[in-house]
Amino acid sequence: MPANRPALYLLAYDIADPRRLTRVHRTVRSRGLPLQYSVFIIPGTAAEIDRLLADLDAIIEPAADDIRVYPLPRQLDLVHYGRQWLSAGLQLVGGTELDAALAALTATAVQPAGPTATARARAVAPTRERP
Repeated sequence: MPANRPALYLLAYDIADPRRLTRVHRTVRSRGLPLQYSVFIIPGTAAEIDRLLADLDAIIEPAADDIRVYPLPRQLDLVHYGRQWLSAGLQLVGGTELDAALAALTATAVQPAGPTATARARAVAPTRERP
């Protein structure tokens, strides 16, 4: 992937020390949208992700902490179980790349029929059996 081509990335971390955890969370939250406490979707170029990782490298202790970044494909098959992670019609302000990326990601989301329904970006059958 070219370094100047914008894309979406999934960033997840496991930080052992509470002080480092707070610093990592603040740093990542300033650049992306939290999906769960330690899982974020980050828009940007490969160069921007490299800069973010350099910032995080100055915070973490590599022997104790773990940060992972996964580039997401442009055509994303998203399966979501449980409560809705983004409200229907949610709009972020500012006209950022994140706004456009999230709009594209959630444009075809199906609204759940009830509290235990599944919200999906596209109709995809789960690939594993659930207990």
